Amino acid sequence: MLLTLAAFIVTVGVIITIHETGHFLAARATRTRVKRFSIGFGPAIVSKNTGETEFRLAWIPLGGYVQIAGMIDESLDDEAITGAPDEFMSKNVFQKMFMLSAGVLMNYVMAFLILAGLTVAVGVGEVRNTTVGEVISGMPAMAAGVHAGDRITAVDEKITDTWEQLVAAIGSAGDTVAITLDRSGEVLTLRFATQHAGQGSRRRVIGVSPQVDVHAATAGDVISQGAAFCYGTTVGIIGFLRGLATGESSLSQLAGPLGVARMSGESVRQGSGAFLFFIAYVSVSIGFLNILPLPALDGGHIVYALIEAVIRRPISTKLKLWMQQIGLALLIALVIFVSYHDIVRIVSP
Repeated sequence: MLLTLAAFIVTVGVIITIHETGHFLAARATRTRVKRFSIGFGPAIVSKNTGETEFRLAWIPLGGYVQIAGMIDESLDDEAITGAPDEFMSKNVFQKMFMLSAGVLMNYVMAFLILAGLTVAVGVGEVRNTTVGEVISGMPAMAAGVHAGDRITAVDEKITDTWEQLVAAIGSAGDTVAITLDRSGEVLTLRFATQHAGQGSRRRVIGVSPQVDVHAATAGDVISQGAAFCYGTTVGIIGFLRGLATGESSLSQLAGPLGVARMSGESVRQGSGAFLFFIAYVSVSIGFLNILPLPALDGGHIVYALIEAVIRRPISTKLKLWMQQIGLALLIALVIFVSYHDIVRIVSP
């Protein structure tokens, strides 16, 4: 329990701090005054004033904010905009976009650096064919008698030459699947049940992972692995959002604070590499979701800035406050919803 809590605090703390540091550094680079740098919401646990900025650690560790002078943000501060040169509204649209997107950029940069570092430390794995490297305990393949070292040559009589073809064939299989495999020259066909990849998912799995050959990473490998992780994770999130629109995905598949805490604990128990990988994944996820054009998110502020650039006048403070309040209410409702499903997953047998 304590390990899970500590892993959750580290995960959330690192990601929030990196994100808000991006906003802070961008504001400083554009000579925009920062009133407050807060990790967490609500009353302060500790705070310290440095120059014109108050740095604080607050009690509710579910986010954070950088309060930039002259900007309506998560603090819901409706102070008057004086037109001073160090206020947000006095900056041009490119400077505003830089400040608003810097947190997301930092999330992606951190994930890239984590994967680059892991690639240097671990090397690069290459999957050459459809040979099984591991059979996962408690999954259908183990119960059916699939062994590590077996090479799966067909799924439901469809030839599988690559691991990608194998995953696709099993993923679209029905309740049962026929696996043809080569075991040291002996050809066997096993028919057994599949299972869903997760709650609410239609994809099927059997519980096998590929045999991986590892070699030392080159400079090109380091860059490509970091970039591929960021790109692949983003594409996966976009696919999930598209699935929400088509009904193939469900909001119940999202993890709330309890779910993230549980996965943080599970990853740290698997080792430092798995824990760092998890932090990188959450960092990209948080970064991408923050850029969505919704009130109270960075993407919503970007929409405001673009609209103001087009109409050549500020959107009223009253309207911005109203939109921020709606956005925060929706985010709170979403957190409550996904937290309920977190609890259901935890207590369900």
